[in-house]
Amino acid sequence: MLTSTLLLIALLCVGVLIPVPYSAMWPGPTVNTLSENEGEQVLQISDHRTYPVTGHLNMTTVRVTGADYTMNLVEAVSDWLSDDHIVVPHDTLYPKGQTAQQADQQNAEEFSQSQDSAKVAALSELHIPVGSRVIVGSVVKGSPAEGKLHAGDVIKSVDGTGVSQPGDVAKLVTKHKPGQDVVFIVVPSGEADKAGAPTRQVTIRTAKADGGRAIVGIQAMLGHTFPFPIDIKLADVGGPSAGLMFSLGIIDKLTPDNLTGGKFVAGTGTIDDNGQVGPIGGIAMKIIGARDAGAQYFLTPKDNCAAAAKNTPKGLRLVKVNSLNDALNALADIRTGKTADLPSCTAH
Repeated sequence: MLTSTLLLIALLCVGVLIPVPYSAMWPGPTVNTLSENEGEQVLQISDHRTYPVTGHLNMTTVRVTGADYTMNLVEAVSDWLSDDHIVVPHDTLYPKGQTAQQADQQNAEEFSQSQDSAKVAALSELHIPVGSRVIVGSVVKGSPAEGKLHAGDVIKSVDGTGVSQPGDVAKLVTKHKPGQDVVFIVVPSGEADKAGAPTRQVTIRTAKADGGRAIVGIQAMLGHTFPFPIDIKLADVGGPSAGLMFSLGIIDKLTPDNLTGGKFVAGTGTIDDNGQVGPIGGIAMKIIGARDAGAQYFLTPKDNCAAAAKNTPKGLRLVKVNSLNDALNALADIRTGKTADLPSCTAH
């Protein structure tokens, strides 16, 4: 008996010391987009009429071990045996060579872009015009612009020349020779929608691309301006997966219809400017988190349906959606009690 006990202790000690190339995922908190989070309204709309809302339209999250966290064998086995944890290869969450800071920046940029698209999709659904502006769409890792420009920054001018289309940026940059400086005037992404937001000057030395042309390492794209302020206040959340729920929350606040009819609806899904809903990661963890919070219905991207349906928590109904319009139609059925024909998810 003593020998067995000592052997077990020895194996545990060895297991604690053996690093394994895995990360863990588990359910994160859910947040009602119609309500407050940490004392602040999640969706803050100014200078436009809003309406009272009830019920829940909860966005869902997943917690993950950090990019720099080294999991040991004992932890990996424990998480693998757990009902509410998933073990995945570390490189699935954090590509090789990506630092923790870069991972956080990417998540923040994706979150910012998802908010922008959520607003566009919601206002377009309500036939409210949306303007445009040139923004930084992405920054190439290891490029001269990394750390100086960020996704969502509004580009006002390049070398003193105003820009109105994404192509204007490349034309002005390539007028330089590699090694020369380019001067950008930008409004930082976090300030872009504030009245009188200050600009800042960013000087970047160009690098040589294939073919010898000068580049700084950004992809410019069209961003948007909105006819009234819509602020999304949610700290410590990253990635693009809350887009659908933000769009629904905005529509609910801007229309007299109570979208949920007082029901507890949660969901997930990316959204583009045209209201198309895309798949996300961690669906199994998100539906567990939603049900634990009390959700009755879960709006599920079509491409996540099969995975979600394999282990749906008892008492949670998965509703398949492929677009913002699908989600609005589903909510209309939910609030009127016509749930028999809701599009469902199957495991095939």
